[in-house]
Amino acid sequence: MTRALLHDYFRSSAAYRVRIALGLKGIAYDRQAVNLVEGEQKAVGYRALNPQGFVPMLEIDDRKLTQSLSIIVYLDQTRPEPPLVPRDPADAAHVRAMALAVACDIHPLNNLRVLKYLTKLGVEQEQRDEWYGHWVTEGLEALEKMAAPRAGAFLFGDMPTIADICLVPQLYNARRFSVPITPFPTLRRADETASALPAFAAAHPDRVAQEDMVK
Repeated sequence: MTRALLHDYFRSSAAYRVRIALGLKGIAYDRQAVNLVEGEQKAVGYRALNPQGFVPMLEIDDRKLTQSLSIIVYLDQTRPEPPLVPRDPADAAHVRAMALAVACDIHPLNNLRVLKYLTKLGVEQEQRDEWYGHWVTEGLEALEKMAAPRAGAFLFGDMPTIADICLVPQLYNARRFSVPITPFPTLRRADETASALPAFAAAHPDRVAQEDMVK
């Protein structure tokens, strides 16, 4: 069987999510680094593969898949075990809502291209950090309230789901930018539990960066 190929940047939250999902599904893959800081995602060759010029992009099953949540859902539908979304429709809606709270409401406001554009507009570093912290904190406050009533060891019950796959990279970034996460005990518990799993640990940006240095 041909190995999957992940077009990846080690610190991309979206790519981090897909690395976790691939690990949970036990899918072997190779990585093609796309350096977002150096603008490699804008190269003509990469744009020909992915018109948005984002990472991740996953080549698998003779398909080229983009958008992290779409990729993860595809993996879950084509390789059902272990499930990343509950089978019960109501439970699935709840889990997807938590994942989307991160992927659609928190992450887009503080990703690299947004922060770069703020710099282009003349926004100073202190103000950019304030921008980042405001949107992350507001989003995590809501997510804590969403998760707490039905959380277990993870955001939903005692098995990792797509919600945890989105949470862990977001909290990694929050720590990088010194956003306090102490007020969110449910999120911190889920993050700690998930991060101890091999699939999450192997996908961590520091681990990936070390592997890239060895190559």
